[in-house]
Amino acid sequence: MSATPQKNRASRRVLAAAAGLATVGALVAAMPAGAQERGHGHGHGHGKDHGHHAPDRTVDVQLLSFNDLHGNLEPPAGSAGTVNETQADGTVKAVPAGGVEYLASSLRTARKGHPYSITAAGGDMVGASPLLSGLFHDEPTIEALNKIDLDVTSVGNHEFDEGATELARLQNGGCHPVEGCYEKGKKFKGADFPYLAANVTSEKTGKPILKPYTVWKKNGVKIGFIGVTLEGTPNIVTANGVKGLKFHDEIETVNKYAKELDRQGVKSIVALIHEGGAPASSSYNYDCDSPGAGDGISGPITDIAKGISPKVDALVTGHTHQAYVCTVPDPAGNPRLVTSASSFGKLYTDTTLTYDRRTNDIVRTAVKGSGASSKHHPKPANPVSANHIVDRDQAPANDMTALIARWNTLAAPIANRPQGYISADINGRGSTAPEKPLGNLIADAQLEGLAPADKGGAVVAFMNPGGIRADLVYKASGSEGDGVVTYGESFTVQPFTNMMNVVDLTGAQLVSALQQQVSGSNEASPKILQVSKGLTYTLDMTKSGAARVVTDTIKLNGEAIDPAKTYRVAMNEFLAGGGDGFAALGEGTNKLVGASDLDLFNDYLAAHSTATAPLAPPATDRITVVQ
Repeated sequence: MSATPQKNRASRRVLAAAAGLATVGALVAAMPAGAQERGHGHGHGHGKDHGHHAPDRTVDVQLLSFNDLHGNLEPPAGSAGTVNETQADGTVKAVPAGGVEYLASSLRTARKGHPYSITAAGGDMVGASPLLSGLFHDEPTIEALNKIDLDVTSVGNHEFDEGATELARLQNGGCHPVEGCYEKGKKFKGADFPYLAANVTSEKTGKPILKPYTVWKKNGVKIGFIGVTLEGTPNIVTANGVKGLKFHDEIETVNKYAKELDRQGVKSIVALIHEGGAPASSSYNYDCDSPGAGDGISGPITDIAKGISPKVDALVTGHTHQAYVCTVPDPAGNPRLVTSASSFGKLYTDTTLTYDRRTNDIVRTAVKGSGASSKHHPKPANPVSANHIVDRDQAPANDMTALIARWNTLAAPIANRPQGYISADINGRGSTAPEKPLGNLIADAQLEGLAPADKGGAVVAFMNPGGIRADLVYKASGSEGDGVVTYGESFTVQPFTNMMNVVDLTGAQLVSALQQQVSGSNEASPKILQVSKGLTYTLDMTKSGAARVVTDTIKLNGEAIDPAKTYRVAMNEFLAGGGDGFAALGEGTNKLVGASDLDLFNDYLAAHSTATAPLAPPATDRITVVQ
């Protein structure tokens, strides 16, 4: 939450009973939350004194949600730790946000005055985590989520990074099978909230590997939650992570369990879906219902939303790390909320579900609202749902500060070790360009480490853009000093510790791989491989599909690629398995397994930088882009 006074925060309510779930816009200033429960005679126009009469027909249920935390317990550094906010004059400001100390404070403040409040998440709570969580197999993050009082989450693709057995341990508790217990005399308790995996079944039994749904209940109010991850999870997780599992269609799965809940008398249903969309603006306060409902959002979630049964009343989504609160009509043509709260705990969504005690269902109508703006809440268009910044100018939650300090003490000997020196920020995640400075640095590190004949004899290296999880930030994150890259910081950039592979690929296969960046499953949302120095080509984005790669411009060290020649190519095991839609890279032969990507990255930093001669951000001149 922003620095808005609490009384204003609590008063952003809806006057009319009709204003259930609706189109995105301003929050109406009205009676404080819970006024009707206290018999103040306002709220939803019933005005009964609850000491003497039956309860109101409707009750406001607060749904707080977030997604894609990825174990970011500490505030993320650099551009990864900011949220874009469009100002009244049209300019865009980057607001520092995130960190569980502030997320906990925001959620606890938001819950005040709401007797019916649920906190739900849209997956990827763990995985690809910074060292503070990743070093301990994400136990610190599960512990933090327990303290935050998370009620339920869907699984995301990253929950499968270490396989189904490790996911079951995160749910059920128990110390790590290899590394044991991290704190003397303390056994890991596991998540006290359910992880939902409705569309992930065991190949052996055909049954979901975790609960498909859960029902939240309070004073006769019942709300069902169904959780799914994207069907394409096997394409974006290493083969070992999804071994023995089947991933099913999101729409069919949600509809199946919505029917089952409906038969049990649960008429109010929220789907937690780890798949998302792309709003037309990166600003969290952009109105994606302009000019019409859902017009400002595209991507897989729009088709999913249009196919999910009207029995489902709202969709909490994730995966794309974007911020949006949109309405996409359900198959019956009624408006239905689709929300996502960016990533890394930088935002949370506050939604009012108006529950009708007579029908046991959520009231869904298309009522526009109007209301006052405030510091971080410039007028949105929805009377009942909006994203709010988890800003860092509020008081941090003491229990989270203590949790971070405790785990930092355990991590410090490893985390604080200097690996190298940089002269300025080297952007990876924070770069929106197809070719990223940090991508070039990582690919160069992989090529250098695997070029020697006895290490694989690589002549070129490819890095998947999604595997670059952060920026290398010049400003010190702790006491190490500006420009020092610590092990903790390099781990945050490359947290998967994927083993490197060197394989034989023909020139024709290399060309196919480059074409697969912008065609097939990657046509709508291109995945541009980061390439090592020496490989150059032109990408013409005015064309479509594979034609976007101008084949006669592809050169390695100034020479055209020969389709018949064999090249030794370095890449991580995820790409070598054909991940991210790169089937051609999965066709490699004569495989040699090398060191991990993180080891090569750290070796390169050590070899190419000193305190007096730090590494400068590499030029981005390998891929020429025609827009």
